[in-house]
Amino acid sequence: MKYFSTLLLLLSINLIYSQQFQITGKITDTEGNSLESATIYAEKPADSSLVTYTISEKNGEFSLSGTTEAEVLNFRISYAGFAPYNQSLEIEKSLDLGNITLEIQDNSLAEILVQGTSAPISIKRDTLEFNADSFTTQPNANLEELMKKLPGVEIDSDGEITVNGKPVSRIMVNGEEFFGNDHRIATKNLPKEIIDKIQVTDTKTRSQEFTGEPGDPDNKTVNITIKEDKNQGYFARATAGGGTDERYEMSAIANYFKDDLRISVLGSSNNINSSGFSYDEVFGMMGRSAGRAVFGGGGGGITKSETAGLNFVNKWENELRLTGDYFFGRNDTERRTQVSRENILPNARYFSNSDERSNLINDSHRANARFEIEFDSLTRLSIRPRFNANFGNSNRSRIEESLDEDGNLINNTETFSNEDLESQSFNNDLDFIKRFGARGAYFELEFSNDHSRQRNDNFYYSESLFFEDGEEVVEVQDQYIDEDEKEDSYSLEVSQRSVLADQFFLDVSYDLDYAHSTNKRYVYEAENGDASYNQLNELLSNDFQVTSLRHTPNVGLNYEGEVWRINTDFGLLHTSLENENFIENAAFENTYNNLFLQARVRYEVERSKSITFRYDTDVDIPSINQLQPVIDRTNPLNIRVGNPELVPAYRQSIRADYRNFDFSTRSGIFSSVNISFTDNTVVPVTTIDENLVRTTTYTNVNGVMSANARVYLNKQIKNDEKEFRMGGGLNASYNKNVGFTNAVKYNAERYSISPNLRLTYAIDGLFDINPNYQLTYNSTAYDINPNRNEDFLNHRIGFEATSYWPENVVFGNDISYNYFGNVSPGFENTSLLWNTSLGYQFLDDDATIKIKVYDMLNQNIDTRRTIGDDFIQDTSNLILTQYAMLSFTYKLDKFGGDNPNDRGRNRR
Repeated sequence: MKYFSTLLLLLSINLIYSQQFQITGKITDTEGNSLESATIYAEKPADSSLVTYTISEKNGEFSLSGTTEAEVLNFRISYAGFAPYNQSLEIEKSLDLGNITLEIQDNSLAEILVQGTSAPISIKRDTLEFNADSFTTQPNANLEELMKKLPGVEIDSDGEITVNGKPVSRIMVNGEEFFGNDHRIATKNLPKEIIDKIQVTDTKTRSQEFTGEPGDPDNKTVNITIKEDKNQGYFARATAGGGTDERYEMSAIANYFKDDLRISVLGSSNNINSSGFSYDEVFGMMGRSAGRAVFGGGGGGITKSETAGLNFVNKWENELRLTGDYFFGRNDTERRTQVSRENILPNARYFSNSDERSNLINDSHRANARFEIEFDSLTRLSIRPRFNANFGNSNRSRIEESLDEDGNLINNTETFSNEDLESQSFNNDLDFIKRFGARGAYFELEFSNDHSRQRNDNFYYSESLFFEDGEEVVEVQDQYIDEDEKEDSYSLEVSQRSVLADQFFLDVSYDLDYAHSTNKRYVYEAENGDASYNQLNELLSNDFQVTSLRHTPNVGLNYEGEVWRINTDFGLLHTSLENENFIENAAFENTYNNLFLQARVRYEVERSKSITFRYDTDVDIPSINQLQPVIDRTNPLNIRVGNPELVPAYRQSIRADYRNFDFSTRSGIFSSVNISFTDNTVVPVTTIDENLVRTTTYTNVNGVMSANARVYLNKQIKNDEKEFRMGGGLNASYNKNVGFTNAVKYNAERYSISPNLRLTYAIDGLFDINPNYQLTYNSTAYDINPNRNEDFLNHRIGFEATSYWPENVVFGNDISYNYFGNVSPGFENTSLLWNTSLGYQFLDDDATIKIKVYDMLNQNIDTRRTIGDDFIQDTSNLILTQYAMLSFTYKLDKFGGDNPNDRGRNRR
């Protein structure tokens, strides 16, 4: 209580001696033209620390407001191509500077003028750039902690990033990928002190970067540039920890930079569901994983993982580039899943319960490389091979029962399987581009090939109980299942862009996609119970292949201006599909023609305000498992068989977006609406016999649609060392699905609405707190059985708090409460997870000793309710529960001749 009273007193004194100010004016060049998107900012003279900043409007006007204790501020203006403007101002509540004229930059004086300060933010054509040193963080902060300080940037507890409402699809370092497409390796491990700029652009393919075409405005790419004096040297971090219940963690990452050469290595081992490289500065490898499995995809479970990786990047003379990375991972995952399901029939319902336990041990290898050479400034060849391999063993047991509406047992089954799994895939992309002049014309040839294979050897045993004429009947399956699935696909695209007028282009292209899939599944029955599997069961076996060929000739008219961007492509989707069953000596083939149309219109009202509309069509080819006409009885209560007469689904999608971020007020609004209509959707057709055994096949239906609307608002207030952020949004969705249950066609409509709110209050060097709340309302209406319409509410409340006082002590808490509405009896519907961490930094902040407790109250659960088209299902998974751990972390670096660990205390 004494601590909080002192804190309140300090805050009150701080507010009394702070004063609000507003500086206005207009920026023009020497000819009187307004300058849009100039950066205007104010710094304290004592230490050049940033107070506030803004961006000029389209008419050159600006309004710079903030709160500060300083009586005098350095007022600065930065604009590309113009000399920086500097002025010392005595702070007043309101100050109008009138018209400010910027002079053209004199290159001979550029070094003198720019030296000493950099604009905190700048807009360069299609790039939003932040200066890392302008944003204050804790010493030893990583890239993620820095990005959380940037206006318009949001990072959730899973590490997913959005910028001005748009998702970030990749992180680059000096223009090159950092360990493939998992951006968390970069955000969690790159130290802030080596970062110079953070550049945000529309995501572009490598060919778009070379040709100068605009990228995808719906996705963002973040490029991190390394400081020149830090681009020669190394940095590394290692952590080791041990805890209760035999929990442990070990991880290390090392990075070496030398100009265009970068080498990174990492390794980890733990049994706390961590990938090892997603390191949180407060919670370590434990992370902020409240109620979620961090590693191995969902499904709960407890994973022991071992990971090793290597990343290499280099660039030589004549623009020759080579990048590559390799990952090895070993996962040992234990899962236990309990399911209670209500199945809705046209005039009745029944229930099924299951308990499944499994252990999966898997070794994975992943390698990627990219080779690029620019023969000259207009010609480039790029080759990118990728390889993945998995080798594993799975042991599974499952108990399942079905009960009628009155709770009477109708059947049950117990299954066991021991399965060896093996999969490999190889992909290669080749891209050749020849540009013609500087106006945007080019010729491009793209070729890709993809080869994958999966082999499963499964020893399977089941005992199933049914009732016939009131007597028990037991059915036994004792089988060896040998399955081999292969797919080879090739894609060729030839495109030509011609310039019709300035910023107006004609695109002509032809796409060819070929895929050939085979599935060989042989089921052998045990003979005389002696585990000698020699008798082939032809009814359950198959030898099946699918060949698809898609031609897409198309032409496009595209206008790519500064304000308007209009892209249209239209042509023909010609698809041929051929199925052949060698065991039954049966074949089926057909061709389908659909309109191919893509249209996108983007209007940029201002630099940070835009409206986008797009329309797309596409086809989805059925999978080989949906096509193959062979019975799959690996679950005796849920039998499946494919339909070789399925046709491809045809989808039409409409999307509209509105984005507006105001840098002067640090506030933004982002909204989107998506609607899709699908004809010939592939859906399951289920029939149920008197023993409640489900048999499922597939068919095509029309009338499926989905819609989603999203709006998100955020606001940032920064006054000297204090910061307040508010973010809130609303997601709403509607889905209309068409399906069959017990051979009766039905329509199911699902509605969902989810408001959310997240707040942040922080005082630099003292603490930050982050409360958040999310409510989700779900409603499902069934026309097959209106009495089973379902409505329920889920609540999620979170509270994150981190204290950095006293000096060198970091105290973190992450609390989340979940309430799940309408779960079945026997399932917990509330979860309270509290993770806490107390760390002490020493040896100039390079060493940290930390005690962490996961699930302090031992109340963590993983319960989920799923609403399907004809079922309501509750699931409970085995998850990680309470443990405590003591860990030690040490960091080491050396850049540009500096000694390691001699960085001083005055870092921002």
